[in-house]
Amino acid sequence: MEDHKDKILSVCNSICKGTLMETLEIEYVDVGENFLLARMPVSSKVHQPDGVLHGGATVALAESVGSAASYVFLDGNKFFVRGIEIAANHVRSIKEGFVFARASILHKGRTTQLWEIKVTDEEGKLISNCKLTTIALPRE
Repeated sequence: MEDHKDKILSVCNSICKGTLMETLEIEYVDVGENFLLARMPVSSKVHQPDGVLHGGATVALAESVGSAASYVFLDGNKFFVRGIEIAANHVRSIKEGFVFARASILHKGRTTQLWEIKVTDEEGKLISNCKLTTIALPRE
């Protein structure tokens, strides 16, 4: 994995051009044997009206990194991945800085996968805990 780390991150970041991920400034920053990590800046662009990170932006970050992790770990050349359910528990607010979303697989089935995505601040404090179910469908 370490040998391919830069290539994987480059591909993940390049496919975000012209998408919601680019709008939210999501950047994939690390990948390992069983995780993918992305970050997103927290600014007024992603605030709710009272000046803290909007839960919807957090969920968009979580689904983005979970779906990208499915692509990386399930061979995106053979399958296309779709999110079929996401749940989020928001436990802390943040006004500025970066949030980091780390997707780790809980279940890797042939068709469905379950991902845990922990969203933390720059100090590692938990902001949200998300679970994403994805489905891998064969490319035909």
